[in-house]
Amino acid sequence: MTKKGKGIAPVALKGEGYGTTLPSSPFPLPIQAIVLDLDGTLLHSAPQLTEAANRMLREMDYTPVSQDVLSSYIGNGIGWLVKRALTGEMHATPDAALYEHAMPIFEKHYSELLMDSKPYGGVIEGMEAMRAAGFPLGCITNKAARFTGPLLEGTGLAKYFQIVVSGDTLPEKKPHPLPLQHTAKFFGVPVEKLLLIGDSLNDTLAARAAGCPVFCVPYGYNRGEPVETLDKDAVIDNISAALPLIKRV
Repeated sequence: MTKKGKGIAPVALKGEGYGTTLPSSPFPLPIQAIVLDLDGTLLHSAPQLTEAANRMLREMDYTPVSQDVLSSYIGNGIGWLVKRALTGEMHATPDAALYEHAMPIFEKHYSELLMDSKPYGGVIEGMEAMRAAGFPLGCITNKAARFTGPLLEGTGLAKYFQIVVSGDTLPEKKPHPLPLQHTAKFFGVPVEKLLLIGDSLNDTLAARAAGCPVFCVPYGYNRGEPVETLDKDAVIDNISAALPLIKRV
């Protein structure tokens, strides 16, 4: 069980050694602003999410599920994580009454574990480098705002972002393009000059739907599938590796 109060020492990247994988896109890409995903890109939050899900299951007299399986359920917001934990399937919907009973149980346990999530190694350095290079920065996540704000503050990441779009900020969330379109409008930049850095199919689908470039990190939560298979512009070992591939315009 995760213990609280251990600070925010960065988590080692399990993707280290992947290197940077480039397609045929012309580099450096002309970019005016950068947005980053949260879970699996900036923060290693799977241990807390999966532990909260298993505490929920145990409290409801369900059999706990392995962390690897539960990690594959992350990426569409906690609502879908709870649905998948209850049904054991990616797209199944449990009985409405069961789901409504389960959600507050999950949220209670996740609130207790929330602040144990830590940045991946290189994230703070990458954020500092992006800010020093003059890029406006935003965070787009499918996590609910009531968790996003405290988590960004507690991990020291909030100060880097001019805008944070959570899963319940707008009528739609990733993979819908609206969060990217909204953020581009906020920054006053063309969406094609907005770079998204993420870790999953949701990120690449949102980027392609919006018409913006997308880089993927290989260490996050892509439902067990390698990000090399996604429709992306580059795979980068860590977020700092994005800077040599872009130029500020």
